[in-house]
Order: sequence, then structure tokens, then C-alpha cells
Amino acid sequence: MLKLFIALQLAVLTVRASLEDRVTRHRDERGSVTIQEVLWAVAAIAIVGIVVAAIRAFVTSESGKIK
Repeated sequence: MLKLFIALQLAVLTVRASLEDRVTRHRDERGSVTIQEVLWAVAAIAIVGIVVAAIRAFVTSESGKIK
């Protein structure tokens, strides 16, 4: 019975150590800055597109009022 208890304890400690190694392992974050810059560029382009569409709609509506 003692041998079984020791074997189970060693198994649990081995699994725990391997899980801790996976958690503490550093993640490769290369390219994350590039992705962030691309997302900001897409957001800026979308905002500019919305502003241009609003100005174009305003100018078009106001030019229709000219006699």
C-alpha cells in the first residue's frame, strides 16, 4: 500500500511539474507589434472613409439646393 501511495505521489508531482513548465514557458510574441500596427491602420482608413462619405453626402445635398 505504501508503494502505491508513493507511486501516485510521484506521478502527481511529475504532472504538476510539467504543467508548471508549460505555464511559465515564455510565449513567442514576435509579430504582435506588426499586427497591432495593421489594426490601427485599418481603423484609421475606416474612420477617414466615414468622414469622406459624410462630407460628400453633405456637399451633394447642399449643391442640390443651388438654383
